[in-house]
Amino acid sequence: MADAHALLATVFGFSEFRAGQEEIVEAVVAGQPVLAIMPTGGGKSLCYQLPALCRDGLTVVISPLIALMRDQVRGLQAAGVAAGALTSGNTADETDAVHAAIDDGTLKLLYIAPERLAAGGTERLLRRAGVGLIAVDEAHCVSQWGHDFRPDYLRIGALRRAFDVPLAAFTATADAETRDEIVARLFDGVPPTTFLHGFDRPNIHLAFAPKDQPRRQILAFADARKGQSGIVYCATRAKTESLAAALSEAGHTACAYHGGMEAEARRHVEARFAVEDGLIVCATVAFGMGVDKPDIRWVAHADLPKSIESYYQEIGRAGRDGAPAETLTLYGADDIRLRRAQIDEGAAPDDRKAADHGRLNTLLGLAEALGCRRRQLLAYFGDTLGEDCGNCDLCDRPADTFDGTEPVRKALSAVLRTEEWFGQGHLIDILVGADTAKIRARGHDRLPTYGCGRDMDKRQWQGVFRQMMGHDLLRPDPARHGALRMTERARPVLRGEETVRLRRDAVRAAAARPVARALVSDEDAPLLSALKAKRRALAEAQGVPAYIVFTDRTLIEMAETRPRTLDDMARIGGVGATKLDRYGAAFLEVVNGAAPAPMHPARRALAGRAAGEVYDRLHDAQRDLAHGPDGTGKFLGVPTATLRQIAERQPGSLEALAALPGMGPDKAARFGPAFLEILAEA
Repeated sequence: MADAHALLATVFGFSEFRAGQEEIVEAVVAGQPVLAIMPTGGGKSLCYQLPALCRDGLTVVISPLIALMRDQVRGLQAAGVAAGALTSGNTADETDAVHAAIDDGTLKLLYIAPERLAAGGTERLLRRAGVGLIAVDEAHCVSQWGHDFRPDYLRIGALRRAFDVPLAAFTATADAETRDEIVARLFDGVPPTTFLHGFDRPNIHLAFAPKDQPRRQILAFADARKGQSGIVYCATRAKTESLAAALSEAGHTACAYHGGMEAEARRHVEARFAVEDGLIVCATVAFGMGVDKPDIRWVAHADLPKSIESYYQEIGRAGRDGAPAETLTLYGADDIRLRRAQIDEGAAPDDRKAADHGRLNTLLGLAEALGCRRRQLLAYFGDTLGEDCGNCDLCDRPADTFDGTEPVRKALSAVLRTEEWFGQGHLIDILVGADTAKIRARGHDRLPTYGCGRDMDKRQWQGVFRQMMGHDLLRPDPARHGALRMTERARPVLRGEETVRLRRDAVRAAAARPVARALVSDEDAPLLSALKAKRRALAEAQGVPAYIVFTDRTLIEMAETRPRTLDDMARIGGVGATKLDRYGAAFLEVVNGAAPAPMHPARRALAGRAAGEVYDRLHDAQRDLAHGPDGTGKFLGVPTATLRQIAERQPGSLEALAALPGMGPDKAARFGPAFLEILAEA
């Protein structure tokens, strides 16, 4: 088997693994059945791509969406890896190339959609290809009650049994219940080697805000990040179109995406988003798992997501390259009512509905949090954070809280005295003592609670009711057309046994213009812009997305470290051997204003590694000794390929040197002592 560390550097351009990757790679390479739960952007794909290069045979990757597969194949091919996909979006030439690579045994990774498993010829093709490993991406899609259930994922277990090869499953969103389903359906209930790595994405800034003219809030958030790629998630198809139009009118490049669009129109948006810098897509969750663009700098939710898992997965599409990214989630009482109703009116059994309400409660608790949001988010996934994150809105500006027990009890009293038959608007009218026909007709002006909340205005009461629903003290009742009813959690508060702390409504703070976080310092910003311009020109010339050339994170490191040589460039994260050959000189010219000196291909293959410096010393020594120690002997030279082998293998004796191709006894006698001294010092 090939060495994983060497391939990590030479193919993928990384000097070390990210946290948690190495042990997963080792287990997959060893052929163990593996279930790995890692955060989005934590490097899941490398945990099956790298073992595929280390192991014999073909690795089949089952992945849910065509766009995702095409992006990963394109990235692998750009790094010099023999990868392909068989999808309905293939051209005839692409399909022919995959079959040819299978026939000649050069293909290392083959991506297929789960739906292809139902085709009769798929198993025959895979047997002919010599499958050695099955990797399952987005493994949570096997969960029948999950938000991304794909029925054809249920066929994967049978495929594993048919080929009797190791299976490695990966996902970012799997609570304990979903993990149990994955084990049951993909591993026949036999627990695999499981890796549950931290869910934290520390590069993503978390922020929530109550809705207050939400279109204006989204426009302000986008304006502060003009020129950066972003996604705005919306609850309805109509809102995606209206928001995209509003953003376009405000000078942004924006488009809509939803499930009601023609397939060709959706593919066009996906292709634009992959290639264009600064494009904003306003989308429903139909724009989902196929998003593999690593340099999305922000994600906004114009409406509250369906659940804590949906929220985590959707914000996880930002900053997959590890560079800073930002999020904003807007929410209001109408969102809460909508999400409750969707659960209550769904076809799931009662126990599933109760679990879904619990997940929504967790998300609402996150929205109404009083302290560090990241700590609360990670706690849901069983992860812990020792201290506040310093990278969320509540760490930036701690919440202004107050003892809300008294207003909450007044609101609960109004709900009970109206027999839980009315919504928020009417209840607030009762509390502030409004004189309306509806109140007079029902005699609600004679209730003890009528006018008891005049110390706050309607907007303040709206904030109280929203937070009460967020704390699951009140829920809309679909059987009563959305009227609010009290939950069991509210009874101790009503009886005076528990207190409730509320946040003063953050409407004014939310209205302030959001300030975007800089990717680099002011000093490095001009260079980063120049590097991005070079990347864009190279990408357009090749007809590929900009991130296929280099990700934002790689360009940020270039701008901050300012490499001067190809060796320096090779040490930048994400610059592997293939990309160094293709782009290294061009980007060094941007950084330094001049192209670097030419480097022999044998030496360039060692760029950025300690062996490169050894090669240079060996090269100088053989030049000095070419005519012997006194300069009068017969000319002898050592081929550059041999110098590279010596630098990499570091033989420890004259005999070992002489045995290398290109050396022999005469050259070992002349150069050996000097070479061995250099190797000993190295």
